[in-house]
Amino acid sequence: MQLTTVLMTFMPNKNQSIHWMRQALEQAQQAIYLSDPNPRVGCVLVDAQNHCIGRGYTQAVGSPHAEIMALRDAHAKGHAVQGSTAYVTLEPCSHHGRTPPCADALIAAGVARVVIAATDPNPLVAGQGIERLRAAGIQVETDVLAHDSEELNIGFFSRMQRQRPWVRLKMACSLDGKTALPSGESQWITGSMARADGHHWRARASAILTGVGTILADNPQLNVRSCETPRQPWHAIVDTHLQTPSNAMLLETSPQVVIYTASTDTARQQALQQAGAAICAAPLSADGHIDLPWVLHDLAQRECNELHVEAGSTLSSALLKAGLADELLVYMAPRLMGEGKNFITGFQADTLAHTMNFTFTQVEVLGEDIRLMARRYPANVRRS
Repeated sequence: MQLTTVLMTFMPNKNQSIHWMRQALEQAQQAIYLSDPNPRVGCVLVDAQNHCIGRGYTQAVGSPHAEIMALRDAHAKGHAVQGSTAYVTLEPCSHHGRTPPCADALIAAGVARVVIAATDPNPLVAGQGIERLRAAGIQVETDVLAHDSEELNIGFFSRMQRQRPWVRLKMACSLDGKTALPSGESQWITGSMARADGHHWRARASAILTGVGTILADNPQLNVRSCETPRQPWHAIVDTHLQTPSNAMLLETSPQVVIYTASTDTARQQALQQAGAAICAAPLSADGHIDLPWVLHDLAQRECNELHVEAGSTLSSALLKAGLADELLVYMAPRLMGEGKNFITGFQADTLAHTMNFTFTQVEVLGEDIRLMARRYPANVRRS
């Protein structure tokens, strides 16, 4: 009888926590295009009668975090927050960064309980926010829909835990895997819905990476045009010999361009710097190309969370062969192109056991095309 009573008491609280955390995650979704390089965080304040009294999500960098926005929302509506429960999708920060600690704000507001989805992977926080709340006498519950919060902030977790961004490699191809005809013609393999969807993935990225071959062949803008966003991603170019033209369109449309090169041509460097690019001297790998792991580490130092790659077969293949592409974003058109250019070159598996293994995570129809999402299997995992 006593156990039954305990279970009846526990289950509603658990269900309530999940319900309100889902509401907080919906708030966090609204920060996808906005909060970078900060994580996407949502907060919901609930009173003792289980009524929502405040909501908020993290604003642009340097602006208030989710907890502050929810507290402000509650005060603006005339609600008292003392004794309330705060549902937060990521552990409240405990350090002075660009803004004061959110843990202190919750303590000062007099909340009685804080429910947290995931612990902050930032070493400056990493459990210290939870400890501070508990030391102030606040009840803390953790690991409520933690996976959902981590997925929403997959790039932030990657940067904090692996010291490199989450690398998402985009491609558009035919049913037989061709990205262009032998002549190089590729516009457009997929339809308008697929192309518009691709801009969503650009918008959520911190930065877009491409190679100098794409710059020379297409002179692309690589910016977000098909969806509204308050923040354009910046750009990085892998350019071993510094061939990027100083009048490249990317230099005019991007908020920031970083060119990774091994060239010491000072005249070319000065011309590109005058055009607005930052030149970053990068080491070469054993095969004489730019060291891509070093580039990813440098991008993380520049606070890049999600790296969206739109490049030709040379750079795309190099990232894949080095095991640096975490996820594939593939738009496939229902057409056969026969002879043409492949997405990956210079790779040959001797046996099926040595192929690059991915697992599909999402399939969606977009007009006449489909979008495939796939993540790479760990190196020690083989399909049976």
